[in-house]
Amino acid sequence: VWEETEQKAKKLKSDEDEGQSRKLPKRKVVLLLAYSGKGYHGMQRNVRSSRFRTIEDDLVSALVQSGCIPESHGEDMKKMSFQRCARTDKGVSAVGQVVSLKVWLIEDILEKINNHLPSHIRILGLKRVTGGFNSKNRCDARTYCYMLPTFAFAHKDRDMQDESFRLSAETLQRVNELLACFRGTHNFHNFTSQKGPQEPSARRYILEMRCGEPFVRDGLEFAVITVKGQSFMTHQIRKMVGLVVAIMRGHAPESLLEHSWGPTKVDVPKAPGLGLVLERVHFDRYNQRFGGDGLHEPLDWVAEEGIAAFKECHIFPSIIDTERRERSMAQWLSTLPAHNFSASALAVADGDTKAPSPLGGSEEGEGDTD
Repeated sequence: VWEETEQKAKKLKSDEDEGQSRKLPKRKVVLLLAYSGKGYHGMQRNVRSSRFRTIEDDLVSALVQSGCIPESHGEDMKKMSFQRCARTDKGVSAVGQVVSLKVWLIEDILEKINNHLPSHIRILGLKRVTGGFNSKNRCDARTYCYMLPTFAFAHKDRDMQDESFRLSAETLQRVNELLACFRGTHNFHNFTSQKGPQEPSARRYILEMRCGEPFVRDGLEFAVITVKGQSFMTHQIRKMVGLVVAIMRGHAPESLLEHSWGPTKVDVPKAPGLGLVLERVHFDRYNQRFGGDGLHEPLDWVAEEGIAAFKECHIFPSIIDTERRERSMAQWLSTLPAHNFSASALAVADGDTKAPSPLGGSEEGEGDTD
């Protein structure tokens, strides 16, 4: 009898708490989300399958437990008008992910949500937006960064196990000259899966791509490549990095970069997913229209201190530790000689449109997508 009474009391309290939340108005907001993607099968939730854990699984659970949304909305995310800005894939991290949804604006909302999230997933900010706001459709551009050990740029004749390698100013300059070639609008059908050269969606606009100054962590030198574009296809950034590394190491001719935008099938290697981070999403047109109307805040978190702190605490250490233990970059570099770069270059010269790759890219979508 005592157990039944206790259960009824708990149910009454639960109903009472939800009833109090229901009295609050639902409002469309955006959440600034940071997470380490290690151990997750990407950002996007698959309600029909619990086999692979995703970032959204943990986020939705925290939203329900904190009282921001009813349980039914957690089961059917359309009910809360949920939309992510970018669909990061397996192992990819983020410090500038933005999701839009309708929530009850409960007291201390950020603190309560974060209390139900693991430490490697944090809500860093919340802002009110217009009722019809959609984070994916309103996004003008996305900025990703890719952190990698600088020995990836060393010539292929150098020992890959040599951690004493340091990137010279001349080598960094050449890397940036190659990365700058990606700026503008190009046909990136060779940098993704299952897209032909005639498909309009294969054309993408890159605003900026460069490699920053190297730095040393735990005795190993790293550098960060930053790329800003309107949108990216599956694997696109990893293949852009992969081709530049192949050229720098002497496996592929520099001419292959420009030829890769043509109709010819080119064998473009895909760099490891470790190191790819969604850095920032841009809402310039929305900010121009609504950011100064006195009702809505501009969607800009550049000065957010929590971003840098989260990166230093959760993302960089994870990348460095995993690279040291699993040596994913060194292992990937050892596969580059198996790619048929000479066949790709020969096909370009002969006008052949089929240059098969012995190491066909995965169709699983483990890289970067929006």
